[in-house]
Amino acid sequence: MPPLTIGKLAKEADVSVETVRYYERRGLIARPHERSGAYRVYPPDAVTRIRGIKRAQSLGFTLEEIKELLGLQIDKKARCQDVLEQAERKISEIDGKLRTLRAVKRELEKLASACHAELPVYECPIMHALSGSDEKKKPVA
Repeated sequence: MPPLTIGKLAKEADVSVETVRYYERRGLIARPHERSGAYRVYPPDAVTRIRGIKRAQSLGFTLEEIKELLGLQIDKKARCQDVLEQAERKISEIDGKLRTLRAVKRELEKLASACHAELPVYECPIMHALSGSDEKKKPVA
C-alpha cells in the first residue's frame, strides 16, 4: 500500500480527518515528515495504529492510557506483564463502575415499584426522590 494523504488515512481507518489531527496533537500517531507535493503523507501502518487506538477506546481505555500502552511497544524493557497490569487496572475500574450501576439500578427499581401511575406528579415517589424531599408539594396554580 502506498503512503496515504490524511483524507485517505481517515477513510481507511474509518475516522474523521479531525480525529487523525487530534491523535497527532495527543502524540498517539506521529506527524508525517514525508510529503507528496503539498500534502503530508502517512505510512500505511498508520491505519493499523489508528484502528488499534479505536479498539482500545472501545475497551474503555482513555487516550492517556492508550498512549502509555503504545509507549510500551517501543520500550525494549517492557514485558507483557506491563500490559497485563494496565488491563487488570481497567478491569478493576470497570468492576467498580458496574457495582455503582447495579446500586443505581436497584434504587431506581425500588422507586419505580413504589410509583402508582394514577397519582398526580406532586405525589410521585420518583419525583420526591429526585428533589430530595419527602414532602408532597401541590402544584402552584
